[in-house]
Amino acid sequence: MARVIHVFRRPDRFVAGTVGEPGDRAFYLQAIESSRTISVLLEKQQVSVLAERITALLGEVSKRFGEDNLLGATVATGSSDSDPLAVPLEEEFRVGTMGLGWDADSSSIVVELLAVTDEEIDESVVLDDTEEGPDALRVFLSPTAAKAFAERAEKVVDAGRAPCPLCAEPLDPAGHVCVRLNGYHDRNPVAGTE
Repeated sequence: MARVIHVFRRPDRFVAGTVGEPGDRAFYLQAIESSRTISVLLEKQQVSVLAERITALLGEVSKRFGEDNLLGATVATGSSDSDPLAVPLEEEFRVGTMGLGWDADSSSIVVELLAVTDEEIDESVVLDDTEEGPDALRVFLSPTAAKAFAERAEKVVDAGRAPCPLCAEPLDPAGHVCVRLNGYHDRNPVAGTE
């Protein structure tokens, strides 16, 4: 079966979002253009890495082409997208490999998300239209939209469970075994007794 590549050249919206409670959240990326909506499932760490890499790529492109040429008009304060994911939320695929690039012709950041596959992925299928390979979602973002995506993605990742003040691992409402305390902790932190 031939691979399916969902291409969004001018998305109306490309955002990271979650479903579920902190500690048990599912992470999604969602692209919307006109009446088309594609949602893909991925790991929290993948969202974090993608936001970091987009920010780094924007910095590199800015150095090469100049800040004024890169962002053009700045994002207006308060115009960031904080709306929830569009529903119904139907997962197209789970993301395995991610690709990121700069398209000089359209002055766009290109994000490509490839479906998880049992086979080893040849790097040549990333950001390519070959017939063989895993299904993909390819999104072209203006530098301003890419910056807004990265900022929202970082907020989504940071909105999880609060970190332990000692070990920085996420605190679990049911209890937390802190490695800095060699596994000793109060089972009932409110009362301070076991």
